[in-house]
Amino acid sequence: MGARTGQEYIEGLRDNRRIYVKGELVRDVTQYPAFQGVIRTLADLYDQQHEPQHRAALTTPSPTSDKPVSTSFVLAKTWEEMEQRVSGERLRCEFTYGLMGRLPDFMNAFVTDMAAIRPLLGRQRPEFGENAWRYYELCREKDLCLTHTLVDPQVDRSQGVEAQEALHVVKETDAGMVVRGARMLSTLAPVSDELWVGPYMPRKPGQEDYALSFALPVATPGLKFICREPYATGRSAFDRPLSGRFDEGDAIAVFDDVLVPWERVFAARDIEIHNLIAPAFPGYTILQAVIRGAVKLRFLTGLACLVAQTIGRTEMPRYQEMLGELVGLVELAEGLITASSRDVLYNANHPLGQEAEKADVAATSRGVVPGVGTLFGVAGRGMVGVTAVRLFFPQAMTQAINTLRLMGSSGLIMTPTEQDFANPEVRPWLERHLHGRDLPAAERVRIMKLAWDVLGTEFGGRQFQYEWFFAGDPVNNRIVYYGTDRRKECVTLAQRLLDSLKE
Repeated sequence: MGARTGQEYIEGLRDNRRIYVKGELVRDVTQYPAFQGVIRTLADLYDQQHEPQHRAALTTPSPTSDKPVSTSFVLAKTWEEMEQRVSGERLRCEFTYGLMGRLPDFMNAFVTDMAAIRPLLGRQRPEFGENAWRYYELCREKDLCLTHTLVDPQVDRSQGVEAQEALHVVKETDAGMVVRGARMLSTLAPVSDELWVGPYMPRKPGQEDYALSFALPVATPGLKFICREPYATGRSAFDRPLSGRFDEGDAIAVFDDVLVPWERVFAARDIEIHNLIAPAFPGYTILQAVIRGAVKLRFLTGLACLVAQTIGRTEMPRYQEMLGELVGLVELAEGLITASSRDVLYNANHPLGQEAEKADVAATSRGVVPGVGTLFGVAGRGMVGVTAVRLFFPQAMTQAINTLRLMGSSGLIMTPTEQDFANPEVRPWLERHLHGRDLPAAERVRIMKLAWDVLGTEFGGRQFQYEWFFAGDPVNNRIVYYGTDRRKECVTLAQRLLDSLKE
């Protein structure tokens, strides 16, 4: 098939999937009002691949069929190939302003990372490595839209995974393994083709039944998705310019004795392999997240500038300083894309398995968790990209949101509706009292409503929460860095100066 069109994507959603929203089973997600906006956005993305002005940046000939496929499947090992990936992913992120964390690009990068570690996945069971490669080719050739689910339910975090009602193996059969339990947070699940299940938190000895990675069609029998309340409520583009277009939908995935065919399994009951999957990735997934983060930061910075300009605050040094600092963060974010790209190239050309064999760290452990010793750069893995999503972007996004809030202040709240402007009696009052600097009232309110949808609506609140926890709890992430070799290098440098003073 190769690169799909938007209509082909929409038609693929009409199956027997079990999607529950507000207590009701949605029979056809393409007809459900709350999903139509995001489906249209994704369909436009698929159509964009076929537009003459974008085709070269977004597609490349398949190595097997020679048909055009998404550049987000390129196993980049040269700088030219990396530039091809980055330019395509940047373009798609710009199309959605960095507001969709689960663009198809993200999961395309995920399965590309999985394909790149085929030797690791097949170390104990060669068929699992081959499964990952074939699945990568399936997604590439059919241009599938994927979601993933990584996190165990939040039942009692003081207890082990067994207390979380988490996804686990019930039994194995000749046809595959039967799994039961739940996983969250499956973003974009209602309108995806496939669900990828993989590791997030490391597993410990005794938790073998919970050490799993596999993929299934969203419409697999026994698989159900319970969605959070939608934020797209039918408001106009004037009143809710973002909620109606970019609400991806989040869901908890419930596995009710689901049969996973063996050919769809990538890891099973092997704790060390499970714990090494993400660390072994070259990092195409992280790179896509860095690109999206940079684009979103640029969008937020531009929006903050527009809000300030609308009410004349760009003439004040205090606000110029705040906006200038955001522009500086955008410059840093652009540099992180370049640095992350170079890290990924190094990793792609120096697979973790090879480095582990040379350094004799194949089974390196941290504490009682096999394989976790390589999570944080022990085997020469680059850290720039993962540090960007763990530390830089949560802080930078927070600063951008706070700056936007200060720029708009009370003007973000006093925003009449489109219906108010349509009322011939009310509109003259609005034009008189709510116009901006060199802007009519309707345009000023449009800008303020855009800012409010970013930070004040349910959609905006979810955006902040999503970015803050995108790569895990930032507090825990900082603690992790305290235990890395980089801290020891810093201490060694300072100690060297102290020692030199004694001579």
